[in-house]
Amino acid sequence: MRFLVDACAGRRLADWLADQGHDVLFADELGADPGDRALLEHAVAEGRAVVTIDMDFGELVFLHGISHAGLVRLPDVPSGERVALMKEVLSRCGDALSQRAVITASRQRIRISMQSTPRA
Repeated sequence: MRFLVDACAGRRLADWLADQGHDVLFADELGADPGDRALLEHAVAEGRAVVTIDMDFGELVFLHGISHAGLVRLPDVPSGERVALMKEVLSRCGDALSQRAVITASRQRIRISMQSTPRA
């Protein structure tokens, strides 16, 4: 699977995903932070699901209809717990993510949202 890991989600998570054999781009590798919308557009252009702790990506997708190639949101998940939670997300929801799901995961639950056809 191809991922763009937002800087706020952490290098450790990006490195773990790469170690699992995924094609990973860490947002810091793109240079100065271009903003959430630009990151989302970059991810779409390369067919990458975005992994973030930032809730703004959900707003861009659901309220503004911005296209995406999948989104994993890990709000309020401490950095030390992100790898374990991402492992669970991939195990339980990998198929949905490959179909461009928006997945919001916390310690208590994992929620999967399938978005209708996105607007440009």
